[in-house]
Amino acid sequence: MTWIHRYRLRHFVRDSVWLPPVVGLVTGWGVVNALNWIEEWVGWRSSIDPDAARTLFGTLAGAMLTFIVFLASTLLLVLQMASAQLTPRIIGFAFRSAVIRLAFSLFTFTFSFTLVVLLRIEDSVPLITSYMAGYLCLLSVGVFLFLVDHVGRKLRPSGALSRVARLGHQVVRNVYPRLLPSNLKPGTPRVKAPEGQPVIAIPSSRNGVFLEFDPVGLVAEARRIQSVVELVPQVGTFVAFGSPLFRVHGGNAKPSASALCQWIALGPERTMDQDPAYAFRIIVDIACKALSPAINDPTTAVLAIDQIHHLLASVGRRCLDEGMRSDAEGSLRLLYPTPKWDDFVALAVTEIRQFGGGSIQVARRLRAMLENLSEVLPPERALLLREELSLLQRVAGRMFPEPEDQALANTGDSQGVGGKPGVDESHVRDRAR
Repeated sequence: MTWIHRYRLRHFVRDSVWLPPVVGLVTGWGVVNALNWIEEWVGWRSSIDPDAARTLFGTLAGAMLTFIVFLASTLLLVLQMASAQLTPRIIGFAFRSAVIRLAFSLFTFTFSFTLVVLLRIEDSVPLITSYMAGYLCLLSVGVFLFLVDHVGRKLRPSGALSRVARLGHQVVRNVYPRLLPSNLKPGTPRVKAPEGQPVIAIPSSRNGVFLEFDPVGLVAEARRIQSVVELVPQVGTFVAFGSPLFRVHGGNAKPSASALCQWIALGPERTMDQDPAYAFRIIVDIACKALSPAINDPTTAVLAIDQIHHLLASVGRRCLDEGMRSDAEGSLRLLYPTPKWDDFVALAVTEIRQFGGGSIQVARRLRAMLENLSEVLPPERALLLREELSLLQRVAGRMFPEPEDQALANTGDSQGVGGKPGVDESHVRDRAR
C-alpha cells in the first residue's frame, strides 16, 4: 500500500461520521449472539415473563431508534447554527470529535443489541443479555446528557477557538520543530532553489487544494534519480489543472510524474495536518464574522485575538526556514515552501484591523497583543510588529475624531475594555513553548 493509499484510508476513517455507528450496529449483533451461545451452553435463563420482556424490549428498541434520529437531527441543526455564527470550517472539527463519534456508536450498539435480544426471546428470557440491554439503555441516557453538555461547551465561541488554537499549536510544533537560537542574526537567508533551469517541470493532473505530502518518500524518490525535487505550491494552496506541481533539478534519470505524485495529497478543502496558517485562517474568520454588521460581537473578536496572540508567540519563537530535506548522506534532495513570519503577521492582523478598527475594544486588544509580542520576541521578529502598531495608530486616528477616543484606542488592554494594560508575559512564554 502506497503512502497516498494510506493517507486516503486514514482520512476516510477519521472523517466518516457514519462509520463508527455502523460498526456499533454490527458489533451489537455479534455480541448478543456470542453471549447467547454462552448462556445456552451454561444453561442460564431469567425468571422474567417472556411476554413482559417482549413488551419492554420492543419499547426500548423503538425508543432508541427515535432517540438516535432525534439526536442526529438536533446535532445537525446545532452545527448549522454554530457555523453561521462562527465559521463553516468548524463543522469538520465537530464531526471529528471523539465524544460525538463514541456517543453515536454507543447509541447504535444499544439499539442493535436490544433489537437482537428481542428477537431471541422465545419460551424463556436470556439472563445476561436481557439485563445488559436494560443497563445499556440507562447508560445511553447518561451519555446523552454528557453529550449535550459537551457540544454546548465545545460550540461556544471560546470552546471552538480553544480547540482550533490547540490543534494549531500542535501543527506549528510539527512543521517548525526547532526553536530560534539566542544568537539569531538579522537577515537569515531562506532556502533557495538550485541555480539553473530545472530538468523537467511536472504539472498537476487535476484540480484541488494541496493538503499534505510525505517528505520521506519524496526524498527517497529524489535520491533514486540523483536529483533535487522542488515542490512548487505551498501546503494549503489551490492547485489548478496544468499548474506546476514539481520542478526537478539535476539528476541522471528522467523522473516519473506518477512516482512523485504518489507522495502528495490533493483534496477539496484545506486541512490542518501540515498547514500551520490554516489555524490562523479559521480564527481570523471567526473574528471577522463577529465584527460584521449583522452580528456585531466585538467580544468574540477579542476572544479570537487571545488565541492568535498565543499562536503568534509560538510561531515567533521558532525557526521558519524548514523548507528543505536531505538524504542520509547529507545531500539536498527536497525543497518546499513554508509560510514566512510576515505571512503569519499579515494573516493574523490585517483583516481584524480592517474590520475592527472602528471598535475601541478590538483596537485596544490588538494593540496589547502587538506591544507584548514586540517585547518578548526577538528583535528581527519585533520589527514587523512595530510597523503594525504604527499602522494601527493611524487607523485609530482616522476612525476616532475625538482626541479622548484616540487616546483610549491607542492604549493596549488585555481585555479590550476594562482590563489592565498589557498581558502576563510569563503566560505567553509558557504557551509559546
